[in-house]
Amino acid sequence: MNFKSIKRKNRVRFKAKKINKGKPRLTVFRSAKNIYAQVIDDRQRVTLASASSIEKIIDKKPKKELSELVGRLIAERCLEKGCKEVYFDRGRYKYHGRVKQLAESAKNGGLKF
Repeated sequence: MNFKSIKRKNRVRFKAKKINKGKPRLTVFRSAKNIYAQVIDDRQRVTLASASSIEKIIDKKPKKELSELVGRLIAERCLEKGCKEVYFDRGRYKYHGRVKQLAESAKNGGLKF
């Protein structure tokens, strides 16, 4: 990570925490091959739900389709735990491509941002 991406990550997280007090955050990590999502409760410092494209229940597909499946899966698991509203923490990534696909499919899965 370079300096600019660290600054962007901190800026995005600070603004989101300031606006969305009390809501768990849906955070995304994107690697070259896979994508990961977690719903974290910052007050209790515990992970409520997680999903990734390396799970055994997900077959090999193109990256955008994997992102869509992970978004649906994280929404499903989050709703099972009783968490309906989250705020989206895109981290250092732009809201574009696979990150956008994951967020849109989580919204369609029933999560409210």
